[in-house]
Amino acid sequence: MSSKKLVIKVTAGADAPERCSQAFTVAAVAVASGVEVSLWLTGESSWFALPGRAAEFELPHAAPLPDLIEGILAGGGVITVCTQCAARRGIEEKDLIEGARIAGAQVFVSEVMADGVQALVY
Repeated sequence: MSSKKLVIKVTAGADAPERCSQAFTVAAVAVASGVEVSLWLTGESSWFALPGRAAEFELPHAAPLPDLIEGILAGGGVITVCTQCAARRGIEEKDLIEGARIAGAQVFVSEVMADGVQALVY
């Protein structure tokens, strides 16, 4: 079990599917490997915190997004939607899939500045 934490920010959704898929894939693999993971959804990826939206995402030769999200959450990973990104899209906490939350830059900065954290941005 790793004592390090991985904070991943995904800045793309269906607008840049390969970059989006890479972020979710790395998060799911890290969780499965025993790494503590915090996945931040910003920009167009914010939509994937809503029920059913991940199922609409398609990318050839990539794991299905709903499976990756399920693996992240089942393994104890945290999924967070950026406060401003959610507000711009009319997304509220009550709209999110179970296990997801909305939080802002202050929480993100505190997570990435903690000891033993590796941050990745996709």
